Amino acid sequence: MTRDNNLIVGNQDRELEQRLSDELDSFNTAATGADDRGAFSVKVTDDDGELVGGLAAWTWGGLCGIDMVWIREDSRKDGWGSKILLAAEAEARRRGCDRIAVSSFTFQAPGFYQRHGYVETGRTHGIPGGHEDVHMFKSLSRNQHVS
Repeated sequence: MTRDNNLIVGNQDRELEQRLSDELDSFNTAATGADDRGAFSVKVTDDDGELVGGLAAWTWGGLCGIDMVWIREDSRKDGWGSKILLAAEAEARRRGCDRIAVSSFTFQAPGFYQRHGYVETGRTHGIPGGHEDVHMFKSLSRNQHVS
């Protein structure tokens, strides 16, 4: 039996992305039994309602993954990064997570995360400009410390 298939390469396809996400979620749930996916954000605005900074994250199976963190350049020395990160960790705990993961390019903020107790678990080489993507992890258990 021969089947004709079409291979299509194109620009971003949000419908395809949603379908892939749904299919992978079903597969992962069947494989792990964990069906508690969630997402959350932390947002800071100034008195004019303009964005100062924020964080986007997901949760699944007791793990929180930080996708994005950004702080406006003129506010980066005001402690907002720490406040946003601590708020995200608290929300992850509230959602039942006992661990959290993030990655940061070497030209971004790996030292920031390390100062907050994250430990490096690996690196991806080949980032433009000779940089690397630093993968980090932190235990959120109150009685455990990552060594």
